Amino acid sequence: MTFPYTVIRGALVLSHAQAKAEPLDILIKNGKIEAMGPPGLPVPVDATVVQADDQLLHPGLINAHTHGHGTYAKAMGDRWSLELLLTAGPWINGDRHLEDKYLSTQLNAAEMLLKGCTASYDLYSEVPVPTAEGMNAVAQAYVDAGMRATVAPMMADLSFYQSVPGLIEALPQDLQKFVAQLTPQSFRATLSGLTDFLDQQRNADRIRVALAPTIPMLCSDEFLQSCGEISAERDIGLHSHVGESYVQALTGIKRYGSTIVQHLDKLGLISPRFTLAHAIWLDERDLDILAVRGAMVAHNPGSNMRLGNGIADVNAMLERGITVGLGTDGSNSGDNQNMYEAMRLASFSSKVRGPNTERWITTEQALYAATEGSARCLGMGEQLGRLEPGRKADIVFLDLAHINWIPHNNTVNQLVHLEDGLALRHVMVDGRFAVRDRQLTQVNMPRLRQQVEQAQERITRNTYDKRHITEKLAKAVGSFCLCLGHDRYHVQRWAHPSQDLT
Repeated sequence: MTFPYTVIRGALVLSHAQAKAEPLDILIKNGKIEAMGPPGLPVPVDATVVQADDQLLHPGLINAHTHGHGTYAKAMGDRWSLELLLTAGPWINGDRHLEDKYLSTQLNAAEMLLKGCTASYDLYSEVPVPTAEGMNAVAQAYVDAGMRATVAPMMADLSFYQSVPGLIEALPQDLQKFVAQLTPQSFRATLSGLTDFLDQQRNADRIRVALAPTIPMLCSDEFLQSCGEISAERDIGLHSHVGESYVQALTGIKRYGSTIVQHLDKLGLISPRFTLAHAIWLDERDLDILAVRGAMVAHNPGSNMRLGNGIADVNAMLERGITVGLGTDGSNSGDNQNMYEAMRLASFSSKVRGPNTERWITTEQALYAATEGSARCLGMGEQLGRLEPGRKADIVFLDLAHINWIPHNNTVNQLVHLEDGLALRHVMVDGRFAVRDRQLTQVNMPRLRQQVEQAQERITRNTYDKRHITEKLAKAVGSFCLCLGHDRYHVQRWAHPSQDLT
C-alpha cells in the first residue's frame, strides 16, 4: 500500500540559486511539494518518512539542450569542428533502427539522472527524416527512465552541403555525387509526417513537444515560417542552432545579407517560444532583438569549446534580461551529460573572455541557468527549477560526507565549482525515486549496456563505407571552411565574437 504523502526530514535544503542552504523538512503530496518548514514540520500520521541526515537537497538540474541520438557516438571524433561533425553525420548517425532510437534516448536519460538532471530539452535527429513512430519511441524512453523531457524532432529541407555557398562545387566529382544523395525530403512531407506525434496526448507532467528546425541555413524560409506558424497555433516551443560557429555566421550573412537573428526576426520566428542554442556569433543588435522579443538562449559551454566555436557572451545576455538556460549538447559533441560540469564550464568560460571580474558570471547565475533558466526554455518555468510549495518534487540528494563537501564552506560555490556528480545519492522526480542509493530504479543498466553494445557492433559493420567517405569529405570540407574564414567578412577579434559581423 502507498500513501499520497512523503516527508523528507533531516536534510539541508538549497531551495533555489539565490538561497542559502538551511535545515528544512519537505512534505510531498501527489508529486508536488505541499509544504516546507523547520525540522519537525507537522505532517499526516500516514506520511512515508525519508530520512536524509547529512545530505544536501537541491532542485533537479535541467538540461536546456541535448541530443538523445548522440549517445551512440560518444568519443567518435577528436579534432572536429561543427562543420566536420555535420560532415560525419551519415556515418555516426547511420543504420539506426526504431529500437536504437529508444535505446540511445534511454542511455541519455540514464546518464542525466545519475548526474542529477531531472528534465531535458531533446532535439532528436531521426535519419533520414523524423517520424511520429520514432519520436514516440524517444518520448517513451524518457517516461520509462522516470525523467521529464521536451522532445523536439530536428528537421531540415536542405542538406549541410547545400547550405554553405560554394561548398558542393569545391568538392571532387565523386564526392559531389555522394552528397547529392543527402538532400532531405520536402518540408511539407516532413511536417505532415509529424502531425500524429504533435497531436498525441501524453502525460503533460513528463513529456512536452516542440519543433527544432535544426539550423536556419538548412531550412528554406518557407519551412521556417511554417514551423513558426505551427508553434504559434499549438503554443509549443521552437529550438534551433543559431550563431553556433564562425562559418555558420558568415554563411548567414552571405545568404541573407544580414545576421541570422535579424533574418529570423524578419520571418517572425523570434518570440518567447523560441530558444536559440549556442548563440555565440551574435552582434549587439541581435542581443537587443532577443531581449525585446523575449526569446531564450540555451548556453552549451562544453560543446562550444569542444568544437572550437568560441565563447558566448552570457553576461551581455543577462544584462539585457534574456533568459539563459544551460545545456550539455549531445554526447557526440559535448562528450557527456553532466550538468554539474556544464555549470562549472559556464562559470569558467565567462572568466576567460577578459580580466574584468564584473563581466564574469557568478556561481548563482550559473546555477540559476541550470535550473530556473532551463526550466523556462523547456516551457516548464512555473513547475520546475525551485524547491517550494506548489512546484514539482524533483529533488537531488547529495552526500555531505563526500570529499567534495569537506569542508562545507559555501553551498552555491561548491555546487558549481566542486560538485561533479560523485556525491549524488538519490534523485526524485515527482516525489518518486528515479535514483536510489546511486542506482537507477527504472532502468536495467546491465541489460541496456548489452543492447547498446550489440547495436553498436551492427552499426559499425554497416556504416564502414560511410566512414570511409566521411574521412575523404572531411579533408575537403575542412579546407573549404578554413578558407571561408579568411574572406572579406573576416571578424578581427575571434576571442570576443559578440560583435557586429556586418
